[in-house]
This record gives sequence, structure tokens and C-alpha cells, in this order.
Amino acid sequence: MTDLTPGNDFVLGVNYWPRRKAMYWWSNFDAGEVREEFSVIREIGLKVVRLFLLWDDFQPDPSSVSKEALANLATVADIAGDNGLGLNVTFFTGHMSGPNWSPRWLLGGDLPGRDDFGWIRDLVSSGKPTAQGYYNMFHHEVAIQAERLLLETVVGMLKDHKAIWLWNLANEPDLYAWPLTSDEGAAWVKQMVDLIKSIDPNHPVTIGLHADGLHRDNGLRIDKVYRHTDIAVMHSYPMYTKWARKPLDPDFVPFTCALTAALAGKPILMEEFGGPTAQPGEPSHIMKWTATNERKHEQFVASEEEFAEFLQLTVPKLQESGATGAMLWCYADYVPELWDVPPCLNYHHERFFGLVRGDGSLKPHAQVVREFAATKPKIKPIPEYAKFQMDPEEFYKNPTPFLLEFYTKYLEGVPTSEPPVQLFG
Repeated sequence: MTDLTPGNDFVLGVNYWPRRKAMYWWSNFDAGEVREEFSVIREIGLKVVRLFLLWDDFQPDPSSVSKEALANLATVADIAGDNGLGLNVTFFTGHMSGPNWSPRWLLGGDLPGRDDFGWIRDLVSSGKPTAQGYYNMFHHEVAIQAERLLLETVVGMLKDHKAIWLWNLANEPDLYAWPLTSDEGAAWVKQMVDLIKSIDPNHPVTIGLHADGLHRDNGLRIDKVYRHTDIAVMHSYPMYTKWARKPLDPDFVPFTCALTAALAGKPILMEEFGGPTAQPGEPSHIMKWTATNERKHEQFVASEEEFAEFLQLTVPKLQESGATGAMLWCYADYVPELWDVPPCLNYHHERFFGLVRGDGSLKPHAQVVREFAATKPKIKPIPEYAKFQMDPEEFYKNPTPFLLEFYTKYLEGVPTSEPPVQLFG
């Protein structure tokens, strides 16, 4: 049983897509590739691998689950077990690295063409970009029945496998669709958690929410959703957030962990954090490009050395703030052969988030992680400076003032060896 209480091992892990395949690995599976890369993950000192069941690959039809995909998943579990790695198995993916990846049978409806999210998101289905919309996964009856079938099949197959560490309902699902209300969103989570627990009462369940849920009620409110899960998680990136002190703010990720814990009523696993890096020898800079839809993009990318320094500060601060673990985004940069297909086609920074480069060599921050893992860190209780009192109903009426006020107070209390930086300057 996964135990994330103080005194137990602080979890160190990584989010995984293969460097040669990215989101196309399930449809072009190579067990040798997985064996090679899981060995690297183990040697760095990481213990948990988060992987994603790309929905269209596992359910090309809503009334069945791909036998080939299931067999490949079982092979991955065996490889993880052989390497002493636990798996964080994420269903209903859904959203991933910029585009949304819809199962072909869910196409139709109004999303994303209605532009509900304030932008029109790239959509991929059957492995190719498409201009169609899709139905809402939280309310469409065909989707709900398909979701239940996928959970029943995968959990039933792997519930007794030694590599299973955590079941995860989705990856940043609000970027794929919004429940009509936060109560309906929480009810969907409860339904799916209850189903998993009826099959496998021994492994914990979560859902992969991200920092958008700290900024607004998107139908998956942190306080309501995590009432129904065993473990609460957060995904956090200072370079994506305007009120971070700087793109590599080492206190931002621990703070969002602490704030999420206050809303959720339980400690937080930092399930995703990291950042894109520049090419070896390049300084930190703003990457600029124009996507195929003529939209212009700008994104901060860190020099490899500065990103290593960021991790060297951030990971111990996460431990000190009471987080239960840290899982990096992500395992690998992608090989140049993937740069002209989604997600790298329109999201150029997604090419360079890895612990390892596209050629498989380790980046400097892999050594930082290895050295921290060697200290055998333990989970610590949440300290006083990382505790916040709030009424979630009041918070979600207008989160921004709370975020700014709480972060200021957090910075006043956090132990730091870094010179003070002017907040929101």
C-alpha cells in the first residue's frame, strides 16, 4: 500500500513518454526501448514512473478496450516491476502537452470549436490533427460508459501487479473539458473512484489537477474533488505564471503545493513540475516561433545549468514544505524526427523538457536529482509557514488576491539561502 505519511520515503519520480516515440509509443510499441529507458530512470534514483493511457489508443471503440494496448501495458508493468519502479497509471488522456487527443468516437459536439477555454486548442484524433469538435467527457453518456469500461478492464487486469503504485483518473482534465458545475465535477470523480475501489481496494486513487484550479473554479474544484480521492496532487510551473517572481522561482512550486494542501485538507504530491531547457551551451532566453495556425508563441527556456540550479533549490524546499514527493516533467527531450508532428509541431518548447536529451545523454539536472535521491529523503510534516486558513467558498469567488497575499506571507516564513527578490515587481 502506498503510504505518504510523514517519516516515510519522499517520493521521487518522473512523467514518462519515450524520447523516440512520445505520444505515439502505444501504437508503435517497443519493449526494448521501455526496458532501456526504465533502466536509466532507476539508475538516476527515481522510484515512480507516471505513464498515460492515450485514450484513443486504448479505446478506439467505446464498447471495447484494445487487446494489443492492454498487452503492451502489461509488458510495461512487468518491466517496471523488474526495475523496482512503481507506476502512476493515468487514464483518460485527454489533454497532453498542448494538444488535446480525442478518441475518434467522441468527435462531434461543440468542443473545442466553441472556444470555451479562451483559445482554440489543437486537436488530434486517430493519430492526426483534426478540425472537429468533441463531446464533453463528463456528461456524454457514451463517454461515461466507455470510461467505466476502461477502468474495469485495466484495474481488473493489474490490481495485483507489484508495479502498481497509484491509479490516476486523468491528466489536467479541465484542459480537455469542463464539468457543467463543480458539484457535478466532484460527482464524476466520486463515481470513478468508487468504481476503482470496488475492484481494487488496496491501491490509492487520485486525479491530476494543475495550477489552473488555483486560479478559478473550472468545474473541478480542488476542495471538492480531493474530498473523494486518497491522494491529492498538483502540477506547477513558474514560467507559465505571471505572478511568480521569475521564471525559475524556487519557492513557487513548494508554495502551490502548500496552498493546494490547505484547499484539499491533505498533503500534496507534486506530480508535475519542471521546465524547458535551451540547447547545451545556450543561455536562458525567450524562444519565439509561429505555429502552423499562424499564432505567434513566446516561451522562456532555461540554460541547462540554470535549470539544474533551480532544481537544486526547489526539490529540498518541496520536502521542507511538507510535500509528499516530487515528480519531474518529464523523462526525455524528443528526437528531431518528432518535431514536425503533434505536440512538437506547434509547441516547440515541448521538445526540450527532459531529464535526458534527445540523444539519451543526461542533462545536468539529472545529476542534481540523483544526488538528492542518494540522501534517502523522508516526508516531513507541513510546517507552520506553509499552512493557510481559508474558506474555499470565499477563495473561489476571487482567487487572485488570496494567491498574492498568501505567497507574500509564505515567503516571509520560508527558510531561504537566496537573496530576497521583489515580489510581483
